[in-house]
Amino acid sequence: MARNCPVFSLFSKLSLLVFINLCLYSLIEGKTGGFSTHLIHRDSPKSPLYNPSNSHFERLHEAFHRSSARAEYFKKRISHSRSNNRFSRSSSNPFRSTTIPADGEYLMKVSIGTPPVDLLAIADTGSDMTWIECKPCNGCFNQHFPLFDPNKTKSYRHLLCNSSLCWGPGVTCEPENKCGYSELYADGSSSDGDLSTETFTFESSSGRKLRIPNVVFGCTHKTGGGFGETASGIVGLGGGALSIIRQWTESIGGKFSYCVVPRDSNSSSTITFGSNAALSGNGVVSTPLIRQFPDTYYYVNLIGFSVANMRIPYKEISNLGNSFPNDTVTGNIFIDSGTMLTYVPLEFYQKLESDIIKTARGTRVTDPSGFYGLCYKVEKRLQIPKIVARFAGADILLPPNGTFLEVYDGVVCLAIVPVDPADNLAIFGNLLQVNHLIEYDLVNNKVSFLPIDCTKYK
Repeated sequence: MARNCPVFSLFSKLSLLVFINLCLYSLIEGKTGGFSTHLIHRDSPKSPLYNPSNSHFERLHEAFHRSSARAEYFKKRISHSRSNNRFSRSSSNPFRSTTIPADGEYLMKVSIGTPPVDLLAIADTGSDMTWIECKPCNGCFNQHFPLFDPNKTKSYRHLLCNSSLCWGPGVTCEPENKCGYSELYADGSSSDGDLSTETFTFESSSGRKLRIPNVVFGCTHKTGGGFGETASGIVGLGGGALSIIRQWTESIGGKFSYCVVPRDSNSSSTITFGSNAALSGNGVVSTPLIRQFPDTYYYVNLIGFSVANMRIPYKEISNLGNSFPNDTVTGNIFIDSGTMLTYVPLEFYQKLESDIIKTARGTRVTDPSGFYGLCYKVEKRLQIPKIVARFAGADILLPPNGTFLEVYDGVVCLAIVPVDPADNLAIFGNLLQVNHLIEYDLVNNKVSFLPIDCTKYK
C-alpha cells in the first residue's frame, strides 16, 4: 500500500521539490515495487550506434579501446582525489569532474520534458550527474537524436544557487542565481551548462510509462575536445549526491540492479529500480559496499581469485588513501558497468596468469596486437579452469564466456589485464558480470550477486 504524503505548511523551494518527488515516488514504489527497463548494448543491432559495416572483431577492438580510455580516465581522477580529498563546499578542485565523457557500453531510453522528447543516454555506474546536450549548444558532438530544447517544455526549471545540490566539483553559481557546471575531463574534453530540473519519463519493460518530475540534471550548452559520435548524454547511476540513485533514495530504497547478457546475445539486458531489485534466497551472496572518495564509484573488498583449487591472495591496493573520515576498511576494487575489461595490479595478474597456464589445457598463441598477455587457440581440446573471484563474504564463479573472449577468429584471450600498482586502480569490468543479477543497495551498503541466465530475466 502506498504511504500517505505528509501535510506541511511552509517549505523552502528545495523542500517542496523533495516533497513532490517523495510523494510521487512513494506511490510508484507502493503500487509497483519500482520499475524495470531495458539496457541496450551500444554494439547491438538495436543500438543507433551500431555500424553494420564493421565486423564483429572490429567492434570488439573498438570496445577494447573504449575500455582502456575509460580506465585511463579513472586512473587520473582517482589519483587527483587521493592528493585532494574534498569533504566540504570550500575545497578547491582544479581538476574538475563529477561525470565522464559520454562513452560507455549500455544505453537507456528516456524521455525528457513536457511534452516528452525521446532520447537515448548511456546508463553509467561510473558517473553521478545525469546530463544531456541542450539547445543552444556550441561545439556539440554528433548524436542520433535532436538536441533537447528547454524552451519547448513546460516543466523545465533552472536549479537555484541556494539549492543543497548546487555545490561540489565543477559546480558554479551563474548570474541570475542560476546553478551551473563546468566539467574538464582527463582527455582534454570539456562540458559546460546549467544544472536544472525536468520531468523524466521511463518506459518500463512491461510497457508502462513512468513520469518522474523534478529530476536534477545537467543541460549542456557547450562541449569541446574529443567527444565523438555517441548517445545524447548520460544517466548517472553512481553513488554521489547528484546521481539519480541518490535523488530517488527515499522512493526506491536506495536499490537498483541489472542483469548483463553476453555480448553475442540478441536479448537486451535489464535494469531495475526499487524493491523489486532486492535479492534474497538460495544462491545470493553479498559483499559490503565501501565508501571511498570520490564517492561515485562502488568499491568492494576483493580477497583474491581461485584458479581450480589454487588461491591467489589479493594484497595490492590495500589502502588507497582516499577513504572517508572514520572509515576503518578500505575498498580495493570497484565494480563498473561501463568498463568492458577487468583491471588488476601487475603482480596479482602475473600470479593469476601463471596459475591459469598451469591448469589450462590447450595451445597457447600470441595476441597479434600485443595487448593481451594470455591467449589460446580455439580447438576441441581447449579446457579453461574454473575461476572464482573471492570478495569479502561473496565468492563469484566467473562466466567462461566473459573470462576468455574470442578476440580474433580462432583466438581467445584472457579479458583481465594488468596495470601499474602505482596507479592504484582496479576495476571489476562488465565482461565478468555477465549472467549475474547484481543488486546495489546504497542504504544497507552492500552489493549482492545471483548467478542467472540474463537472457531469460525480465
